[in-house]
Amino acid sequence: MKLQHSIMVGILDRYADRFTEFQPAKPLETRMAQASTIPGADGVELVYPADLADRDRAAALVQESGLAVSAVNLNVKSDAVWRNGSFTNPDEEIRRQAVDWLTTAMDLAADFGSHLVTVCPLMDGWDYSFQVDYVNQWRWLVDGFRRAMDHRDDVRVSIEYKAYESRTQITVPDVGTTLHLCDRVGSDNLGVTMDVGHALIAGETPAMSAAMAHDAGRLFYVHFNDNNRGWDWDIVPGAVHIWEMVETLFYLDRIGWEGWLAYDVFTKHGDPVQAFDATIRAMEALERLVDKIGRDRLQDLIDNATPAEATAQLITALVD
Repeated sequence: MKLQHSIMVGILDRYADRFTEFQPAKPLETRMAQASTIPGADGVELVYPADLADRDRAAALVQESGLAVSAVNLNVKSDAVWRNGSFTNPDEEIRRQAVDWLTTAMDLAADFGSHLVTVCPLMDGWDYSFQVDYVNQWRWLVDGFRRAMDHRDDVRVSIEYKAYESRTQITVPDVGTTLHLCDRVGSDNLGVTMDVGHALIAGETPAMSAAMAHDAGRLFYVHFNDNNRGWDWDIVPGAVHIWEMVETLFYLDRIGWEGWLAYDVFTKHGDPVQAFDATIRAMEALERLVDKIGRDRLQDLIDNATPAEATAQLITALVD
């Protein structure tokens, strides 16, 4: 499988948690220039509105970088207007604004040639019992995406699910709920961004999540990163779950995946450009490990080996 690597340029910007700033803010010009220097990078994921408020400026920077745009990432979580939700906000006008932002992002995705919008509605959810009206939340979510999908039929929208953060419970927490939402909306152009780290914290097996979304015809986009399943730490793929990463690559190849792999990897240590370089090198090495073990042999382990024997053979492959 030929891996298409995309850099999420927003990650090259400021990075902080509640206590510490790890990376300083940088203008888009700097971040695009940095992305263009990362060996193996084929594309970038741009954020609307942060990166695309000035469309012409962004277009010039993309052209200068020589990189493709893999997707437009719609941010309906950071601005104060979304504090009580975006597509599920109790205020009808704010819900309408969320749809308007999504349709604008769709137009930009067409303009930049990616024809894909990815959106992670992290403020749509709840923190306490009796905080929200679940019946209305779900109805508003379905209605909002239905209205957006009527906007145009040449751009796909991909929902990135996540179990928690910024809400303790998010309305689309896992692959099953997201696929159900897509079915309720009823558009062939609405699908799933399978973020490996989000699958891990949801208690999923990422390869199975990808297989489910593919079977539904709705696997549109993939983010790779890793964590300890306790929190979405966004670290280099394989740092914790090496075999889950290998298995996910194996199944992506098996289902004929030809789309992008975008990297949602933050670093608290050193230069984020170096972290993205390390991420791409790690991903290429994981793909070579799939090649080394052999796809037929991996399938034979699935079909015929005991779990203990399969594990021994996999670990042996690392040192032989």
